[in-house]
Amino acid sequence: MNFASQSELRLNSVKCFPVPDLDSDEMDRITEETFTRYSTSKVKRNGVGVSIVWFRNDLRVLDNEALFRAWTSSEALLPVYCIDPRLFGTTHCFGFPKTGALRAQFLIECLADLKKNLMKRGLNLLIQHGKPEDVLPSIAKAFGAHTIYAHKETCSEELLVERRVRKSLQRVAILSGGSTSRNPTKPKLQLIWGSTIYHIDDLPFTPSSLPDVYTQFRKSVESKCTIRGCYKLPPSIGPLPSGDINEIGGWGDVPSLDQLGVHHEKANKGMCFVGGESAALGRVYEYFWKKDLLRVYKETRNGMLGPDYSTKFSPWLAFGNVSPRFLYKEVKRYEKDRLANDSTYWVLFELIWRDYFRFISIKYRNSIFHLGGPRKVESKWSQDLNLFESWRDGRTGYPLIDANMKELSTTGFMSNRGRQIVCSFLVRDMGIDWRMGAEWFETCLLDYDPCSNYGNWTYGAGVGNDPREDRYFSIPKQAQNYDPEGEYVAYWLPELQALPKDKRNFPQGNSYIKQIVPLKYGKPNHGYGRASSTAIRRG
Repeated sequence: MNFASQSELRLNSVKCFPVPDLDSDEMDRITEETFTRYSTSKVKRNGVGVSIVWFRNDLRVLDNEALFRAWTSSEALLPVYCIDPRLFGTTHCFGFPKTGALRAQFLIECLADLKKNLMKRGLNLLIQHGKPEDVLPSIAKAFGAHTIYAHKETCSEELLVERRVRKSLQRVAILSGGSTSRNPTKPKLQLIWGSTIYHIDDLPFTPSSLPDVYTQFRKSVESKCTIRGCYKLPPSIGPLPSGDINEIGGWGDVPSLDQLGVHHEKANKGMCFVGGESAALGRVYEYFWKKDLLRVYKETRNGMLGPDYSTKFSPWLAFGNVSPRFLYKEVKRYEKDRLANDSTYWVLFELIWRDYFRFISIKYRNSIFHLGGPRKVESKWSQDLNLFESWRDGRTGYPLIDANMKELSTTGFMSNRGRQIVCSFLVRDMGIDWRMGAEWFETCLLDYDPCSNYGNWTYGAGVGNDPREDRYFSIPKQAQNYDPEGEYVAYWLPELQALPKDKRNFPQGNSYIKQIVPLKYGKPNHGYGRASSTAIRRG
């Protein structure tokens, strides 16, 4: 007898859920309406010469202070993106691919969309393959640029690139007064903070004295800080510099997966995210306004199946397709036009979590990547490859773990609830080095960013800065609370659909593969865990 419900049959009949679920015409309409709402003709341009905006993890036009500063400080502006080969190397400890195929495809879509939106506003996007410290000085010299503007990052690999770019620019001489000038200048690198809802300069404490407990941080910033407004530009932000672009090889094309050296993979089940600022704005419109899901976010956010249990903003936040300040302004607009409740606040609550991990990465620097974490905890961990691969491939014998891991490898996404559960299983029940899990997430996640990813993994492994966050997630309890009818596991593990719903998460006999390790705490009443969940801050 097949025990699949009508809703399961409907879910399984849909091959892939596009996120956002909007056609291209509707997405373009929403994008242009949003751009119009966040444009202004009041800001004036008062600069001279040429400036460059170096796009990094800020692949957007709206509320982009680096773009705003580059435009106001120049007469002509050149947008640049460098395809850094280091992003397609291997992870630090275990040699996994640094960028998996699904995130690489998302990046490709982001670049195509950014180029399109810039061209609509009188600019273009120069795309060059190479390390920024090699590419940017040659471009600055070719166009006589006085300043390169970019958003500042916080982790060691990105900071090293910033230092190398600054150093390499010192070897460039710009003849600002023409070829007979006796006073050549050197182009400057101007780094700008723009990745958080609260600006770093507005915090009531220095990053080095950041509270080690999130609640203390949140209450302090909420009571003492003001969130800055979005940066607005005119509808047209040209012109481009007058130099010959062909002298540096032309504008360059949006790369293909082959050019990035990545094998083709395409999501064929579950959610299929569309990269780019237009898709991000479309998802905000779809979730807030079209489907009116913001009003119930707090009640639904612990779900695991389908596109609409949470906002799903995190991939676009990670690539900077949308700014957290923009999301704040849109939440406030929703509260004014429709309603304000616990759900509207909870979206902001989770954005503040994301801020917190970013600031923690400044305070604790590379210790967030170290085995002992920020607290330098001494523990013995296994690096058993067979155990790890059973977790990685979804072959543990625990359907809730296996389903989540198959969703991750298929779509590049996993619910926040799922991330907490699979982390707990890897480090608590298997005893595996948490960094193996963190680096595999680095490979797979669309919404990967080092601050959120390693911040969450240090918490989950009990080595984070807050010792109270040392939690165990009992699989029986989690299955009972969040997948009581086995709908989620049956979707990702079709062999379970024929089982009675109450047997799917713990199938008996030969109906599913053998459990690879016993649970540390096998009974549901042993499980507990912090109940926050979102697809905003997780990465």
